[in-house]
Amino acid sequence: MKIKASLVLIAAASLSACVSSPQPTRVSAPAQPQGVEGTWVDPNGIVSSFQAGTFNTRSSDSNTLLASGTYTSLSPTLVEINMTSLVRKTQSRVNCSLVNPSQLNCTQDSGAQFSLTRRS
Repeated sequence: MKIKASLVLIAAASLSACVSSPQPTRVSAPAQPQGVEGTWVDPNGIVSSFQAGTFNTRSSDSNTLLASGTYTSLSPTLVEINMTSLVRKTQSRVNCSLVNPSQLNCTQDSGAQFSLTRRS
């Protein structure tokens, strides 16, 4: 009888070792944006949007379209924008470098520089 009881206890212990305890649910952090896709703002509040190769800039107060064009990713951190300013009625090329996921440093073909910050 003692042998049967011992076997039952060993079997029960073996089975309990196979049953896993519930794992805590992990909430993953939101994915970091990739590349320049999304909405950016300059220090003056001008809002620029990059979406599927299309670029546009709008005023923050009246949402008036100020410039539009296209952009091409040259590498994961370099982007070239070809845009037309609707205000100045000029075309220009702008090269931008993604220095971190929330900052884009840009240089116009005229040499003027500016930075954009990703809007969350």
